[in-house]
Amino acid sequence: MAAVVLSLLLLACGTQAVLKLSPDSLTVLRGDQARFTCGTTKPTEWDVMLWELNNTVVVSISRQHGVLSSSITNVTAEESHAPSRNGWTLVFGSVGRHHQGQVTCHLQGIDRKTASLFVQEKGSVKVFGGNTTALKGQSVLLECQAAGWHPQPSLQWEVDGKKLSQHEYNLSSKETGKSLFTVSSNVSLMATRSSGVDCLASVSALARPLRSSVRLTVFAEVLQDEDDRTLPLALTSSLAALLLLLLLGICTVLCYRQRRQAKGSKQEALGLEEPYNGLRLRANATGGKVNLGYASEGITNAVNNELIMGIHSKEELVSTDKVPDLVAASNQVDLTEENAKNIRRVTTV
Repeated sequence: MAAVVLSLLLLACGTQAVLKLSPDSLTVLRGDQARFTCGTTKPTEWDVMLWELNNTVVVSISRQHGVLSSSITNVTAEESHAPSRNGWTLVFGSVGRHHQGQVTCHLQGIDRKTASLFVQEKGSVKVFGGNTTALKGQSVLLECQAAGWHPQPSLQWEVDGKKLSQHEYNLSSKETGKSLFTVSSNVSLMATRSSGVDCLASVSALARPLRSSVRLTVFAEVLQDEDDRTLPLALTSSLAALLLLLLLGICTVLCYRQRRQAKGSKQEALGLEEPYNGLRLRANATGGKVNLGYASEGITNAVNNELIMGIHSKEELVSTDKVPDLVAASNQVDLTEENAKNIRRVTTV
């Protein structure tokens, strides 16, 4: 008899549908999407499925007609297409802090299951002061603050990617309005070498911690001995002396060239004056005047042109009056044919 009862019980359990709600617990950030799926392990006849949030019905679903009503904005339901599930998925389009609580799936007349929804707030994190510098061996104090988080975030420091142990820095926190938390931390670092410093803040819903980074640049102070400074000073003095000698040499060459040019110009001017003075002496000896248009056979065209230009520029020495006869009638002299030729060339106007 007992064996028969046991067999009947096992048969009843094997044919009864089991209600499942997943996930059992869900933690998301404010503004993210949250999804819960409710269904039975075996096809079963049910009429109405109710989704409740903190014991308040938010979505009603009919097996035949689908979603009947939704009382909260951005909260709806979608039919589940999983082969092993005969149910629906509750969807929160944008989760807010007021959505946190108990989510219940209730199949009227069959069963009900409850899951938990946690909503977290992501704030900001910042290392004050920005990049900093220090001499090797100095102690550097850095401050980090994570503000506007819910729940209280975890905060830690990293130096060149290596986490510092908690006893190397201090932590303090305070709660502000709307259950938001602010965590502050100070760390003292010994400046041994240049490195990157990160402050990380995180809550469980964050895939990666939020971080703020600064650069610590370390300088080594170098002290020079007196002997070390002597060599650079001597080298600098030698270079200055060489530059001074070079400048003096350049000045000397320039002065010498200028004097040669001035001397050459003076000699050229004297050379131009000699032909003109010779003509003037001949004219004075014969009582005549200089012919400005006369060109001697012994003078080249270039010299002749320069002579004429020089003569014309000396207006005080040249007169355009007519030239009188060179020899008075009463003072006739016996001139050779060559002398007469020369005299005619001098006096021709």
